[in-house]
Amino acid sequence: GAARSRFVVVGGGIAGVTCAEKLAMDFPSEDIFLITASPVIKAVTNFKQVSKTLEEFDVEEQPSSLLEKRYPNITVIHSGVKQLKSDEHKVLTEDGKEYIYEKLCLCAGAKPKLILEGNPYVLGIRDTDSAEAFQKNLAQAERIVVVGNGGIALELVYEVQGCEVIWAIKDKAIGNTFFDAGAAEFLIPKLTAEDRETPIECKRTKYTMEGSDEKERPVAAPDKPGSALGPDWHEGLDLKGTKEFSHKVHIEILCEVKKIHSQREFLQLQQTSLAFPKEEKDSEPDEVLWPVYVELTNGKIYGCNFIVSATGVVPNVKPFLDGNDFAVGEDGGLKVDKHMHTSLPDIYAAGDICTASWEPSPVWHQMRLWTQARQMGWYAAKCMAADTLGEPIEMDFCFELFAHVTKFFNYKVVVLGKYNAQGLGLDHELMLRCTKGQEYVKVVMQNGRMMGAVLIGETDLEETFENLILNQMDLSAYGEDLLNPDIDIEDYFD
Repeated sequence: GAARSRFVVVGGGIAGVTCAEKLAMDFPSEDIFLITASPVIKAVTNFKQVSKTLEEFDVEEQPSSLLEKRYPNITVIHSGVKQLKSDEHKVLTEDGKEYIYEKLCLCAGAKPKLILEGNPYVLGIRDTDSAEAFQKNLAQAERIVVVGNGGIALELVYEVQGCEVIWAIKDKAIGNTFFDAGAAEFLIPKLTAEDRETPIECKRTKYTMEGSDEKERPVAAPDKPGSALGPDWHEGLDLKGTKEFSHKVHIEILCEVKKIHSQREFLQLQQTSLAFPKEEKDSEPDEVLWPVYVELTNGKIYGCNFIVSATGVVPNVKPFLDGNDFAVGEDGGLKVDKHMHTSLPDIYAAGDICTASWEPSPVWHQMRLWTQARQMGWYAAKCMAADTLGEPIEMDFCFELFAHVTKFFNYKVVVLGKYNAQGLGLDHELMLRCTKGQEYVKVVMQNGRMMGAVLIGETDLEETFENLILNQMDLSAYGEDLLNPDIDIEDYFD
Protein backbone atom coordinates (compact mmCIF):
# COMPACT_ATOMS: atom_id res chain seq x y z
CA GLY A 1 0.00 0.00 0.00
CA ALA A 2 0.93 3.65 -0.17
CA ALA A 3 2.86 5.45 2.55
CA ARG A 4 1.19 8.62 3.81
CA SER A 5 2.71 11.85 4.97
CA ARG A 6 1.37 15.29 5.71
CA PHE A 7 4.34 16.84 3.86
CA VAL A 8 6.25 15.45 0.89
CA VAL A 9 9.16 17.32 -0.73
CA VAL A 10 10.71 16.31 -4.07
CA GLY A 11 14.36 17.21 -4.74
CA GLY A 12 17.61 16.91 -2.75
CA GLY A 13 19.12 20.24 -3.82
CA ILE A 14 19.25 23.41 -1.73
CA ALA A 15 15.56 24.33 -2.16
CA GLY A 16 14.24 20.86 -1.30
CA VAL A 17 16.56 20.22 1.64
CA THR A 18 15.93 23.68 3.11
CA CYS A 19 12.17 23.17 2.74
CA ALA A 20 12.26 19.73 4.40
CA GLU A 21 14.46 21.01 7.26
CA LYS A 22 12.15 23.94 7.99
CA LEU A 23 9.06 21.67 7.95
CA ALA A 24 10.85 19.19 10.22
CA MET A 25 11.58 21.98 12.72
CA ASP A 26 8.06 23.40 12.60
CA PHE A 27 6.31 20.00 12.83
CA PRO A 28 8.51 17.84 15.07
CA SER A 29 5.84 15.15 15.38
CA GLU A 30 5.17 14.79 11.65
CA ASP A 31 7.17 12.54 9.33
CA ILE A 32 8.51 14.55 6.41
CA PHE A 33 9.29 12.60 3.21
CA LEU A 34 12.10 13.90 1.00
CA ILE A 35 12.16 12.14 -2.38
CA THR A 36 15.42 12.47 -4.33
CA ALA A 37 17.05 10.55 -7.16
CA SER A 38 20.55 11.48 -6.02
CA PRO A 39 22.46 9.54 -3.33
CA VAL A 40 23.76 12.78 -1.84
CA ILE A 41 21.87 15.87 -0.75
CA LYS A 42 22.98 19.49 -0.80
CA ALA A 43 23.18 21.16 2.60
CA VAL A 44 23.69 24.81 3.50
CA THR A 45 26.62 25.30 5.89
CA ASN A 46 28.29 28.35 7.49
CA PHE A 47 25.23 30.51 6.90
CA LYS A 48 25.82 34.21 7.61
CA GLN A 49 23.30 37.02 7.29
CA VAL A 50 25.65 39.75 6.03
CA SER A 51 23.07 42.55 5.93
CA LYS A 52 19.30 42.90 5.77
CA THR A 53 19.08 41.14 2.44
CA LEU A 54 22.58 39.79 1.71
CA GLU A 55 23.51 36.33 2.88
CA GLU A 56 26.57 34.14 2.47
CA PHE A 57 26.77 30.38 2.87
CA ASP A 58 28.65 27.34 1.66
CA VAL A 59 27.03 24.41 -0.05
CA GLU A 60 28.11 20.93 0.89
CA GLU A 61 27.26 17.56 -0.58
CA GLN A 62 26.36 15.20 2.25
CA PRO A 63 25.09 11.65 2.53
CA SER A 64 21.37 11.77 3.25
CA SER A 65 21.93 9.76 6.45
CA LEU A 66 23.43 12.95 7.94
CA LEU A 67 20.21 14.84 7.26
CA GLU A 68 18.17 12.05 8.86
CA LYS A 69 20.48 12.17 11.88
CA ARG A 70 20.00 15.92 12.29
CA TYR A 71 16.23 15.64 11.80
CA PRO A 72 14.94 12.25 12.95
CA ASN A 73 11.50 13.08 11.48
CA ILE A 74 12.86 13.40 7.92
CA THR A 75 12.79 10.22 5.83
CA VAL A 76 14.83 10.36 2.63
CA ILE A 77 13.47 8.23 -0.21
CA HIS A 78 16.11 7.48 -2.86
CA SER A 79 14.20 7.26 -6.08
CA GLY A 80 13.23 9.38 -9.04
CA VAL A 81 9.64 10.46 -9.51
CA LYS A 82 7.86 8.48 -12.18
CA GLN A 83 4.51 10.20 -12.06
CA LEU A 84 2.50 12.71 -10.11
CA LYS A 85 -1.25 12.07 -9.76
CA SER A 86 -2.32 15.44 -8.45
CA ASP A 87 -6.04 14.61 -8.34
CA GLU A 88 -5.26 11.69 -6.00
CA HIS A 89 -2.59 13.60 -4.03
CA LYS A 90 -0.20 10.82 -4.92
CA VAL A 91 3.44 10.57 -6.05
CA LEU A 92 4.67 7.40 -7.80
CA THR A 93 8.41 6.74 -7.66
CA GLU A 94 10.58 4.83 -10.17
CA ASP A 95 11.03 1.98 -7.70
CA GLY A 96 7.30 1.24 -7.83
CA LYS A 97 6.21 2.78 -4.52
CA GLU A 98 3.42 5.28 -3.86
CA TYR A 99 3.33 8.23 -1.48
CA ILE A 100 0.18 10.08 -0.50
CA TYR A 101 0.61 13.69 0.62
CA GLU A 102 -1.51 16.44 2.11
CA LYS A 103 0.91 19.13 0.89
CA LEU A 104 3.61 18.61 -1.73
CA CYS A 105 6.56 20.86 -2.59
CA LEU A 106 8.33 20.34 -5.92
CA CYS A 107 12.00 21.37 -5.81
CA ALA A 108 13.44 19.30 -8.65
CA GLY A 109 15.78 22.04 -9.88
CA ALA A 110 16.88 22.60 -13.45
CA LYS A 111 19.09 20.94 -16.05
CA PRO A 112 21.87 22.38 -18.20
CA LYS A 113 20.87 23.46 -21.70
CA LEU A 114 23.35 21.73 -23.99
CA ILE A 115 24.09 23.24 -27.39
CA LEU A 116 24.09 19.72 -28.81
CA GLU A 117 22.85 16.46 -27.34
CA GLY A 118 24.88 13.28 -27.36
CA ASN A 119 28.12 14.62 -28.85
CA PRO A 120 31.14 13.27 -26.92
CA TYR A 121 33.06 16.50 -27.67
CA VAL A 122 30.44 18.70 -25.99
CA LEU A 123 30.60 18.96 -22.20
CA GLY A 124 27.86 20.62 -20.20
CA ILE A 125 29.04 22.25 -17.01
CA ARG A 126 26.61 22.85 -14.20
CA ASP A 127 27.31 20.33 -11.49
CA THR A 128 30.24 18.97 -9.54
CA ASP A 129 30.43 15.74 -11.54
CA SER A 130 30.72 17.54 -14.84
CA ALA A 131 33.36 19.85 -13.38
CA GLU A 132 35.50 16.81 -12.56
CA ALA A 133 34.96 15.29 -16.01
CA PHE A 134 35.97 18.64 -17.41
CA GLN A 135 39.22 18.61 -15.47
CA LYS A 136 40.14 15.14 -16.79
CA ASN A 137 39.57 16.28 -20.36
CA LEU A 138 41.43 19.52 -19.85
CA ALA A 139 44.61 17.71 -18.81
CA GLN A 140 45.07 16.61 -22.45
CA ALA A 141 43.72 19.74 -24.11
CA GLU A 142 45.55 22.37 -26.13
CA ARG A 143 42.51 24.40 -27.11
CA ILE A 144 38.90 24.52 -25.96
CA VAL A 145 35.88 26.50 -27.11
CA VAL A 146 33.66 27.84 -24.31
CA VAL A 147 30.10 28.79 -25.20
CA GLY A 148 27.95 30.81 -22.81
CA ASN A 149 28.06 34.02 -20.88
CA GLY A 150 26.92 33.38 -17.33
CA GLY A 151 28.84 33.09 -14.10
CA ILE A 152 30.11 29.58 -14.74
CA ALA A 153 31.55 30.41 -18.17
CA LEU A 154 33.22 33.47 -16.69
CA GLU A 155 34.85 31.59 -13.82
CA LEU A 156 35.86 28.74 -16.07
CA VAL A 157 37.66 30.94 -18.54
CA TYR A 158 39.45 32.70 -15.70
CA GLU A 159 40.55 29.49 -14.00
CA VAL A 160 41.80 27.58 -17.04
CA GLN A 161 45.55 27.77 -17.52
CA GLY A 162 47.95 26.46 -20.14
CA CYS A 163 45.25 25.99 -22.74
CA GLU A 164 43.98 28.24 -25.52
CA VAL A 165 40.40 29.34 -24.94
CA ILE A 166 38.10 30.59 -27.68
CA TRP A 167 35.12 32.08 -25.87
CA ALA A 168 31.93 32.55 -27.88
CA ILE A 169 29.33 34.86 -26.38
CA LYS A 170 26.05 36.08 -27.80
CA ASP A 171 26.30 39.48 -26.11
CA LYS A 172 28.55 42.48 -26.67
CA ALA A 173 30.43 41.98 -23.41
CA ILE A 174 31.43 39.18 -21.07
CA GLY A 175 29.45 38.03 -18.06
CA ASN A 176 26.26 39.79 -19.04
CA THR A 177 24.10 37.97 -16.50
CA PHE A 178 26.06 39.68 -13.76
CA PHE A 179 27.69 42.68 -15.33
CA ASP A 180 27.54 45.39 -17.87
CA ALA A 181 30.29 46.23 -20.34
CA GLY A 182 32.06 48.45 -17.79
CA ALA A 183 32.45 45.70 -15.24
CA ALA A 184 33.60 43.39 -18.02
CA GLU A 185 36.27 45.91 -19.02
CA PHE A 186 37.33 46.14 -15.38
CA LEU A 187 37.68 42.35 -15.17
CA ILE A 188 39.23 41.60 -18.57
CA PRO A 189 42.80 42.56 -17.57
CA LYS A 190 42.53 39.80 -14.97
CA LEU A 191 41.82 37.30 -17.74
CA THR A 192 45.01 38.02 -19.63
CA ALA A 193 47.32 39.19 -16.82
CA GLU A 194 50.31 36.92 -16.45
CA ASP A 195 51.04 38.02 -12.90
CA ARG A 196 47.43 38.96 -12.17
CA GLU A 197 48.25 42.38 -10.71
CA THR A 198 47.37 45.67 -12.38
CA PRO A 199 48.37 49.25 -11.53
CA ILE A 200 45.85 51.62 -10.00
CA GLU A 201 44.04 54.54 -11.54
CA CYS A 202 40.68 55.97 -10.53
CA LYS A 203 37.96 56.99 -12.96
CA ARG A 204 34.47 58.28 -12.35
CA THR A 205 31.99 58.69 -15.15
CA LYS A 206 28.31 59.00 -15.76
CA TYR A 207 26.52 57.90 -18.89
CA THR A 208 23.04 57.19 -20.21
CA MET A 209 21.85 54.23 -22.19
CA GLU A 210 21.35 53.40 -25.87
CA GLY A 211 18.72 50.84 -26.75
CA SER A 212 19.44 47.15 -26.78
CA ASP A 213 17.24 44.22 -27.48
CA GLU A 214 17.92 40.57 -26.73
CA LYS A 215 15.92 37.40 -27.16
CA GLU A 216 16.72 34.17 -25.36
CA ARG A 217 16.36 31.01 -27.39
CA PRO A 218 15.33 27.90 -25.48
CA VAL A 219 17.30 24.74 -26.24
CA ALA A 220 16.41 21.14 -25.41
CA ALA A 221 17.96 19.71 -22.25
CA PRO A 222 19.66 16.42 -21.43
CA ASP A 223 17.97 13.90 -19.17
CA LYS A 224 20.45 13.75 -16.34
CA PRO A 225 19.94 16.38 -13.70
CA GLY A 226 22.94 17.20 -11.56
CA SER A 227 23.01 19.54 -8.63
CA ALA A 228 24.00 23.07 -9.52
CA LEU A 229 27.51 24.29 -8.86
CA GLY A 230 28.30 26.68 -6.06
CA PRO A 231 30.33 29.84 -6.42
CA ASP A 232 33.53 28.01 -5.45
CA TRP A 233 32.99 24.88 -7.52
CA HIS A 234 36.41 25.07 -9.16
CA GLU A 235 38.33 25.28 -5.88
CA GLY A 236 40.40 22.18 -5.34
CA LEU A 237 40.20 21.33 -9.04
CA ASP A 238 43.51 21.66 -10.82
CA LEU A 239 42.44 23.42 -13.98
CA LYS A 240 45.55 23.29 -16.10
CA GLY A 241 45.96 22.33 -19.74
CA THR A 242 49.04 21.11 -21.58
CA LYS A 243 50.62 24.41 -22.63
CA GLU A 244 53.29 26.29 -20.72
CA PHE A 245 51.76 29.80 -20.84
CA SER A 246 49.15 30.67 -18.25
CA HIS A 247 46.39 32.56 -20.02
CA LYS A 248 45.33 32.72 -23.64
CA VAL A 249 41.75 33.82 -24.14
CA HIS A 250 40.17 35.07 -27.34
CA ILE A 251 36.59 36.35 -27.17
CA GLU A 252 34.25 36.16 -30.16
CA ILE A 253 31.30 38.46 -29.41
CA LEU A 254 27.75 38.62 -30.74
CA CYS A 255 27.78 35.09 -32.05
CA GLU A 256 26.48 31.63 -31.29
CA VAL A 257 27.38 28.13 -32.42
CA LYS A 258 25.93 27.48 -35.84
CA LYS A 259 27.19 23.93 -36.31
CA ILE A 260 29.62 21.43 -34.83
CA HIS A 261 31.63 19.40 -37.34
CA SER A 262 33.56 16.19 -36.78
CA GLN A 263 37.07 16.11 -38.20
CA ARG A 264 35.81 14.13 -41.19
CA GLU A 265 32.91 16.51 -41.85
CA PHE A 266 35.28 19.46 -41.60
CA LEU A 267 37.65 18.01 -44.18
CA GLN A 268 34.70 17.43 -46.55
CA LEU A 269 33.59 21.07 -46.10
CA GLN A 270 36.84 22.24 -47.66
CA GLN A 271 36.66 25.41 -45.57
CA THR A 272 39.46 27.14 -43.71
CA SER A 273 39.66 26.99 -39.94
CA LEU A 274 41.50 29.65 -37.98
CA ALA A 275 44.59 29.59 -35.79
CA PHE A 276 44.44 31.23 -32.37
CA PRO A 277 44.31 34.99 -33.15
CA LYS A 278 47.50 36.92 -32.48
CA GLU A 279 47.55 40.56 -31.34
CA GLU A 280 45.88 43.06 -33.72
CA LYS A 281 46.10 40.74 -36.74
CA ASP A 282 43.49 38.90 -38.73
CA SER A 283 43.54 35.21 -37.99
CA GLU A 284 45.79 33.01 -40.07
CA PRO A 285 44.57 29.64 -41.31
CA ASP A 286 45.25 26.83 -38.85
CA GLU A 287 47.93 24.20 -39.56
CA VAL A 288 46.66 21.78 -36.91
CA LEU A 289 44.07 19.08 -37.47
CA TRP A 290 41.64 19.05 -34.52
CA PRO A 291 39.26 16.34 -33.25
CA VAL A 292 36.24 18.65 -33.55
CA TYR A 293 35.36 21.96 -35.23
CA VAL A 294 32.98 24.73 -34.24
CA GLU A 295 31.37 26.90 -36.88
CA LEU A 296 30.11 30.20 -35.41
CA THR A 297 27.25 32.32 -36.72
CA ASN A 298 29.81 35.03 -37.60
CA GLY A 299 31.27 32.66 -40.21
CA LYS A 300 34.48 31.76 -38.38
CA ILE A 301 35.50 28.15 -37.86
CA TYR A 302 37.81 27.05 -35.04
CA GLY A 303 39.13 23.58 -34.32
CA CYS A 304 39.53 22.42 -30.72
CA ASN A 305 39.87 19.42 -28.41
CA PHE A 306 36.40 19.90 -27.00
CA ILE A 307 33.59 22.36 -26.46
CA VAL A 308 32.25 23.48 -23.10
CA SER A 309 28.58 24.32 -23.08
CA ALA A 310 27.81 26.69 -20.20
CA THR A 311 24.62 28.12 -21.62
CA GLY A 312 22.25 28.20 -18.67
CA VAL A 313 19.51 25.89 -17.45
CA VAL A 314 15.95 24.73 -18.09
CA PRO A 315 13.57 23.92 -15.22
CA ASN A 316 13.25 20.18 -14.62
CA VAL A 317 9.45 19.94 -14.95
CA LYS A 318 9.06 16.94 -17.25
CA PRO A 319 8.24 14.20 -14.68
CA PHE A 320 5.41 16.30 -13.23
CA LEU A 321 3.57 17.59 -16.29
CA ASP A 322 2.07 14.34 -17.55
CA GLY A 323 -1.65 14.30 -16.72
CA ASN A 324 -1.42 17.43 -14.56
CA ASP A 325 -2.60 20.82 -15.71
CA PHE A 326 0.18 23.02 -14.33
CA ALA A 327 0.43 26.65 -15.39
CA VAL A 328 3.95 26.97 -16.86
CA GLY A 329 5.97 30.20 -17.24
CA GLU A 330 7.67 31.41 -20.41
CA ASP A 331 10.99 30.11 -19.10
CA GLY A 332 9.51 26.64 -18.69
CA GLY A 333 9.15 26.72 -14.89
CA LEU A 334 6.07 25.91 -12.82
CA LYS A 335 4.31 29.20 -12.11
CA VAL A 336 4.02 30.02 -8.40
CA ASP A 337 2.06 32.79 -6.67
CA LYS A 338 3.27 34.84 -3.72
CA HIS A 339 2.67 31.88 -1.39
CA MET A 340 4.76 29.56 -3.60
CA HIS A 341 1.56 27.75 -4.68
CA THR A 342 1.55 26.24 -8.15
CA SER A 343 -1.75 26.36 -10.07
CA LEU A 344 -2.75 22.97 -8.59
CA PRO A 345 -4.25 22.56 -5.10
CA ASP A 346 -1.82 21.65 -2.27
CA ILE A 347 1.19 21.67 -4.59
CA TYR A 348 3.97 24.21 -4.01
CA ALA A 349 7.26 24.69 -5.85
CA ALA A 350 10.57 26.37 -4.97
CA GLY A 351 14.01 26.97 -6.45
CA ASP A 352 15.08 26.55 -10.07
CA ILE A 353 11.98 24.56 -11.05
CA CYS A 354 9.60 27.43 -10.36
CA THR A 355 8.79 30.72 -12.05
CA ALA A 356 7.88 33.59 -9.72
CA SER A 357 4.54 34.82 -11.06
CA TRP A 358 3.50 37.35 -8.48
CA GLU A 359 3.78 41.12 -9.00
CA PRO A 360 7.38 41.56 -7.79
CA SER A 361 8.83 44.44 -5.81
CA PRO A 362 10.25 47.04 -8.25
CA VAL A 363 13.81 46.10 -7.18
CA TRP A 364 13.51 42.28 -7.06
CA HIS A 365 13.65 39.76 -9.88
CA GLN A 366 14.06 36.02 -10.06
CA MET A 367 17.42 34.54 -10.98
CA ARG A 368 18.27 30.85 -10.74
CA LEU A 369 20.87 31.21 -8.00
CA TRP A 370 21.71 29.35 -4.80
CA THR A 371 20.60 32.24 -2.63
CA GLN A 372 17.14 32.26 -4.14
CA ALA A 373 16.85 28.47 -3.95
CA ARG A 374 17.51 28.64 -0.22
CA GLN A 375 15.16 31.58 0.35
CA MET A 376 12.34 30.05 -1.69
CA GLY A 377 12.69 26.63 -0.03
CA TRP A 378 12.52 28.23 3.42
CA TYR A 379 9.60 30.48 2.51
CA ALA A 380 7.68 27.63 0.79
CA ALA A 381 7.90 25.62 4.03
CA LYS A 382 6.58 28.62 5.97
CA CYS A 383 3.67 28.94 3.51
CA MET A 384 2.87 25.21 3.72
CA ALA A 385 2.85 25.50 7.51
CA ALA A 386 0.66 28.62 7.53
CA ASP A 387 -1.84 27.06 5.10
CA THR A 388 -1.96 23.86 7.13
CA LEU A 389 -2.63 25.79 10.36
CA GLY A 390 -4.97 28.27 8.67
CA GLU A 391 -2.75 31.24 9.57
CA PRO A 392 -2.03 34.32 7.45
CA ILE A 393 1.50 34.84 6.12
CA GLU A 394 3.51 37.89 5.09
CA MET A 395 5.63 37.92 1.95
CA ASP A 396 9.20 37.24 3.06
CA PHE A 397 11.49 40.28 3.27
CA CYS A 398 14.09 38.61 1.05
CA PHE A 399 11.78 39.28 -1.91
CA GLU A 400 11.86 43.05 -1.31
CA LEU A 401 15.30 43.53 -2.83
CA PHE A 402 17.34 41.38 -5.17
CA ALA A 403 20.70 40.86 -3.45
CA HIS A 404 23.49 38.42 -4.25
CA VAL A 405 27.10 38.16 -3.18
CA THR A 406 29.63 35.98 -4.99
CA LYS A 407 33.25 35.92 -6.12
CA PHE A 408 34.63 36.38 -9.60
CA PHE A 409 38.32 36.34 -10.47
CA ASN A 410 39.00 36.52 -6.73
CA TYR A 411 37.10 39.78 -6.35
CA LYS A 412 34.12 40.04 -4.03
CA VAL A 413 31.08 40.86 -6.18
CA VAL A 414 27.83 42.23 -4.78
CA VAL A 415 24.81 42.84 -7.02
CA LEU A 416 21.77 44.70 -5.68
CA GLY A 417 18.34 45.48 -7.13
CA LYS A 418 18.10 46.20 -10.84
CA TYR A 419 21.90 46.16 -11.12
CA ASN A 420 21.77 45.84 -14.91
CA ALA A 421 18.79 48.21 -15.23
CA GLN A 422 16.61 45.14 -15.85
CA GLY A 423 13.19 46.28 -17.07
CA LEU A 424 13.95 50.00 -16.65
CA GLY A 425 14.01 50.69 -20.39
CA LEU A 426 15.98 53.77 -21.38
CA ASP A 427 14.66 55.82 -18.48
CA HIS A 428 17.71 55.59 -16.24
CA GLU A 429 21.28 56.71 -15.88
CA LEU A 430 24.41 55.05 -14.59
CA MET A 431 27.13 56.40 -12.35
CA LEU A 432 30.50 54.70 -12.21
CA ARG A 433 33.58 54.78 -10.09
CA CYS A 434 36.45 52.54 -11.07
CA THR A 435 39.90 52.10 -9.59
CA LYS A 436 41.73 49.81 -11.95
CA GLY A 437 42.69 46.49 -10.39
CA GLN A 438 41.01 47.43 -7.14
CA GLU A 439 37.32 48.26 -7.26
CA TYR A 440 34.43 48.92 -9.58
CA VAL A 441 31.27 50.63 -8.36
CA LYS A 442 28.24 51.17 -10.55
CA VAL A 443 24.86 52.54 -9.52
CA VAL A 444 21.68 52.57 -11.57
CA MET A 445 19.64 55.73 -10.95
CA GLN A 446 16.08 56.56 -11.98
CA ASN A 447 14.42 59.90 -11.17
CA GLY A 448 17.08 60.61 -8.55
CA ARG A 449 16.52 57.29 -6.81
CA MET A 450 18.92 54.39 -6.61
CA MET A 451 17.47 51.29 -8.29
CA GLY A 452 20.48 48.97 -8.38
CA ALA A 453 24.22 48.61 -7.91
CA VAL A 454 27.21 46.45 -8.81
CA LEU A 455 30.10 46.46 -6.34
CA ILE A 456 33.32 44.68 -7.24
CA GLY A 457 36.18 44.57 -4.74
CA GLU A 458 36.20 45.47 -1.04
CA THR A 459 34.03 48.58 -1.36
CA ASP A 460 32.20 48.42 1.99
CA LEU A 461 29.26 50.15 0.35
CA GLU A 462 26.76 47.29 0.29
CA GLU A 463 24.78 48.17 3.42
CA THR A 464 24.59 51.87 2.58
CA PHE A 465 23.42 51.14 -0.97
CA GLU A 466 21.02 48.45 0.22
CA ASN A 467 19.37 51.07 2.48
CA LEU A 468 19.29 53.69 -0.27
CA ILE A 469 17.59 51.27 -2.67
CA LEU A 470 15.12 50.04 -0.03
CA ASN A 471 14.11 53.48 1.20
CA GLN A 472 14.04 55.05 -2.29
CA MET A 473 15.36 58.36 -0.95
CA ASP A 474 15.72 61.18 -3.50
CA LEU A 475 19.46 61.57 -4.07
CA SER A 476 19.37 64.16 -6.88
CA ALA A 477 20.96 66.78 -4.61
CA TYR A 478 24.18 64.77 -4.29
CA GLY A 479 24.78 64.43 -8.01
CA GLU A 480 28.07 62.72 -8.74
CA ASP A 481 29.26 63.22 -5.16
CA LEU A 482 27.29 60.10 -4.41
CA LEU A 483 30.34 58.16 -5.62
CA ASN A 484 33.07 60.56 -4.55
CA PRO A 485 35.61 58.41 -2.68
CA ASP A 486 36.64 61.44 -0.56
CA ILE A 487 33.13 61.82 0.82
CA ASP A 488 31.94 59.25 3.29
CA ILE A 489 28.41 58.55 2.09
CA GLU A 490 27.47 56.85 5.34
CA ASP A 491 27.78 60.16 7.22
CA TYR A 492 24.83 61.46 5.22
CA PHE A 493 22.53 58.55 5.82
CA ASP A 494 22.73 57.54 9.45
